[in-house]
Amino acid sequence: MAAPANFRTSFAVVTVLFFMWGFITCLNDILIPHLKEAFDLKYWQAMLVQFAFFGAYFVISLLYYIYSAASGDPIARVGYQKGLVLGLLVSGLGCALFVPAADVHSYGFFLVALFVLASGITVIQIAANPYVAILGTPETASARLNLAQGLNSLGYVIAPVIGGVLIFRSTLAGAESVKIPYLALAGAFLLLALGFFLIRLPKVAVEQVSVRENVLSKYPHFKWGMLAIFCYVGAEVAVGSVLVNFLGLPEVMGYDHETATKFLSFYWGGLMIGRFMGAISLGSIQDKAKKYLLMLVAAVAGTLVIFFASSRDWFTGEQKLQFADITLYIIMVALSYGAFFLGQSKPGRMVGIFSVIIIGLLAAAMAGTGAISMWMLIGIGLFNSVMWSNIFTLSIDGLGKDTGQGSSLLVMMIVGGALLPPLQGLVADWDTVGLKYSLVVPLAAYLYLTYYGFKGYRH
Repeated sequence: MAAPANFRTSFAVVTVLFFMWGFITCLNDILIPHLKEAFDLKYWQAMLVQFAFFGAYFVISLLYYIYSAASGDPIARVGYQKGLVLGLLVSGLGCALFVPAADVHSYGFFLVALFVLASGITVIQIAANPYVAILGTPETASARLNLAQGLNSLGYVIAPVIGGVLIFRSTLAGAESVKIPYLALAGAFLLLALGFFLIRLPKVAVEQVSVRENVLSKYPHFKWGMLAIFCYVGAEVAVGSVLVNFLGLPEVMGYDHETATKFLSFYWGGLMIGRFMGAISLGSIQDKAKKYLLMLVAAVAGTLVIFFASSRDWFTGEQKLQFADITLYIIMVALSYGAFFLGQSKPGRMVGIFSVIIIGLLAAAMAGTGAISMWMLIGIGLFNSVMWSNIFTLSIDGLGKDTGQGSSLLVMMIVGGALLPPLQGLVADWDTVGLKYSLVVPLAAYLYLTYYGFKGYRH
């Protein structure tokens, strides 16, 4: 059954938020090497950027869960739309705090600003993910989340192109160079809050959760999903966080920060390619020939978008990359396309297969050198693509009226993005290990995801 027209329109509007939080989250990968240099930090200290940002997901989601268990789901009470407006306002405040943080030159103040910013993003995610999932039939929920996450990944593609130039080429020095980009983002969040306050989104009834009902005790499969979200987000963020510094290693490419930043578009853009293919693969198209043709079109179009966005300096017009330079990346796009065939449009099976491939890529990145090592690490993004939406929908499957509470717990597990990057930073700071071999930390997480995809998700 086709979704009502107002549902389709509302879905399109809400995906703007997915783009926005993708853009803002990717900027963390630029902040880490930039603030590391500006404040002369160790790797684990620089990774506190992610600790503050993703730690907010845990704190806010935990408070949300406690309140929900005691008094009922607040999003269900006030409505998804008001929840989105509140999240946008808090995010705008967090971005604005970057200005005084830069003025007083305090790394701790930056971490506070990031915590406030991410608190708003958390509220947006708690409201937006289940809202997108229920804007249509349950059978196509994974497809809708993949499509929305594809727009989220487009934000990751654009952020390095714009943010990297604004931060690294700013006329302001050191930490002060972040003031203008984040002040502009504060204005964008406020405009979005006004827009979402004024528009009319369809209200979707959600049954309230009774006092002391607990999804952890009622749905055993949900607990495995929480751990899967923790491992997935932690591993994905850990890889993205070290990518700029990894490409700067002499045995890899020896790039400076600005040059390396452009390749973040390929890493995070891989999620965009895979998510658009996933939206088609898990959608309602019955004709297999048509489905795989559309997936091929999505793969080719996504690769071209990433290449043209990052291959030149859009301020000077200078061509930085030739198409032949990304041959290895194209091969991995083709590999990811083939992995969808193996996955047979089954969410659990796809998580397992993609995790196995990622483990191989991590091993190759650690063992290799030069372009081989670089593209193996970057290619991981292609196989991270369907993880979030598939794990999320597998975890909340069958929760019914407990979906809102379950969603808050799953978002809480994004705390993996706060804990695994500093852990990897500590490993990287060991002289006997170094940055390159610190990739064993995300590799361990993908070992669990392999188990979850093939077995752990089952009821």
